[in-house]
Amino acid sequence: MEPGDVVLIRAFDDVPEHWFRVEEVYEDCITGQALTGPFQGEYGEPELSMVIRVLDPSEVPLGTLESQ
Repeated sequence: MEPGDVVLIRAFDDVPEHWFRVEEVYEDCITGQALTGPFQGEYGEPELSMVIRVLDPSEVPLGTLESQ
């Protein structure tokens, strides 16, 4: 995982799984912006344990916040 990657963040509380654009990677968390879900466009700092996987660029369809 590295800056620029889009990852899938696991569901928590009342927030469903969502895509997240990584800005920085730290020892215990990442920083960046939610691309989908109720926090779309919001900055966040999820723990690394919340990352399910790194998405392949082909999985990110055109017309999402990612492509704008």
